Amino acid sequence: MNFFSILTLLGGLAMFLYGMQVMGDGLAKVSGGKLEQILENLTSSKWKAVLLGMCVTAVIQSSSATTVMVVGFVNSGIMKLTQAVGIIMGANIGTTITSWILSLTGIESSNFFISLLKPSSFSPILAMVGIILLTFTKSSRKKDIGTIMLGFAVLMFGMESMSGAVKPLADVPEFTGLLLKFSNPVAGILAGTILTAIIQSSSASVGILQALCMTGAVPFSSAFPIIMGQNIGTCVTALLSAIGANKNAKRAAMIHLYFNLIGTVVFMILFYMIDAAVHFPFMTQMATPATIAITHSVFNITATLVWLPFSNLLVKLACLTIRDDKKDEVSKEDQEFMILESRFLEKPAFAVEQGRNAARQMEKDSRKALNIALGLIYDYSEEQAERVQKIESKVDRYEDELGTYLVKLNNKNLSERDSHSVSTMLHCIGDFERISDHAVNIMESAQELHEKNLTFSAQARNELQVLIAAVSRIVDTAYQIFDKQDLNLTEDVEPLEEIVDELSKELKRRHINRLRSGECTIEMGFILTDLLTSLERIADHCSNISVCITQVRENLYDTHSHLESLKSEPDDSYFNRLEELQKEYVLL
Repeated sequence: MNFFSILTLLGGLAMFLYGMQVMGDGLAKVSGGKLEQILENLTSSKWKAVLLGMCVTAVIQSSSATTVMVVGFVNSGIMKLTQAVGIIMGANIGTTITSWILSLTGIESSNFFISLLKPSSFSPILAMVGIILLTFTKSSRKKDIGTIMLGFAVLMFGMESMSGAVKPLADVPEFTGLLLKFSNPVAGILAGTILTAIIQSSSASVGILQALCMTGAVPFSSAFPIIMGQNIGTCVTALLSAIGANKNAKRAAMIHLYFNLIGTVVFMILFYMIDAAVHFPFMTQMATPATIAITHSVFNITATLVWLPFSNLLVKLACLTIRDDKKDEVSKEDQEFMILESRFLEKPAFAVEQGRNAARQMEKDSRKALNIALGLIYDYSEEQAERVQKIESKVDRYEDELGTYLVKLNNKNLSERDSHSVSTMLHCIGDFERISDHAVNIMESAQELHEKNLTFSAQARNELQVLIAAVSRIVDTAYQIFDKQDLNLTEDVEPLEEIVDELSKELKRRHINRLRSGECTIEMGFILTDLLTSLERIADHCSNISVCITQVRENLYDTHSHLESLKSEPDDSYFNRLEELQKEYVLL
């Protein structure tokens, strides 16, 4: 094996690892976060959890990615530790699908159709279809499918390059002598563990072993302990992910380690005890890509069947290792913010969905603060006033944490739909926060009325109620538009915003008339002006939310032109709707 063969080997390895990453990313984008949502919601039974973990991992081609997601779920409180066990076990089975696909490289036949099953035969076809989809189609989904095909083709070309580069090693005595040393179970396990820990992918390390088996110089006695070590090495990714996480997330990572470590030790002891008694004939035979895939699957399936009934023991063992500490207890509010889990950023489609959930909660909290504040105008309560302050502080925290999360997410490779969602949220969360600020301003006006023992006249109260009804309606409409992304609802927002402006001007005019007639005081006028200003601003922010969602959906970013176009509709729909609403909100 010369210098150029080594370069070919390294290049093949690079292509293999890159192809696996590209294919995995493409699969994750096509799934649109749905796989992760299934994991989040459908883990009611152990066997169902195993099946889900297996299927999701088989699709995204990475048990490490699945396990890291599980650590994130547990850390954010979405998933219980007992639910995580089954998914982790299922992920170990699902990851074996890669080794079965790679085992197809060992197919040898003169039959045309059987030869076509060999990856080196159909990979060029996938590569051509993939590049056509990427180059000539506009659909983001088709482009993602093209990425998957190209990733798989690059992966298989890398596999072929590695196999070709190491083939001459079969005739090198030093190489075969080195492989024989791995027949020692401890040495083989260490080699498999270290290799997998370095590249952080059991699928990739199994693929490298399968490429070496293509030389025909790897005895099964050496390959077997290496495969066992690879199952331990894959735990490193989850362990690294758990650094900085809460106790339960660290326990989830430890469950993954204990499952593989104890399973490997027990399996190895039983296997070698039986081998000492009956002397398995295949131990001296040369391993093939197919036998590697079989061994990988048999171990993971057997370990799952044995351990699943005793999964609670794994949970107890993890809890004994990572003990509870009172200072690590997380408050209910802090737990709520943990859905913005940094580990989810590795799966952007799912992270976008978590961002939506957080934005919806922020929206609900800002609306709650406003409703409570409006109620205080007529029935002041110190306890309710404090609630408004607390909710506003929480909304402020949402703007800070969610904004930071979305900025990080915006730098990821997002689909067109998810990119629109992130842009919408980044624009709207500022409006939600400002609405909660105005809720505090309204609460302070109500507080001033209470402390100074002032009340609006019956006429002023009735007029204010009409304005509040219009503001409440525009808030409800704008929030529904954000929740449902329903552009049909936007036709009401701008007319309502104009109604609020008209009502506010009329209330100010009527107040001046009452002031002149001595029916009202300047002090009451200041409070009323503050209230009207807050209510007007709230309507403005609702208009911003509606306009933002429309613009992002239609890729338009000139707000002034957009509003002008609404008022210049050929069918006069804007003015017709405005006239209808004017009849609903009449000051007596």
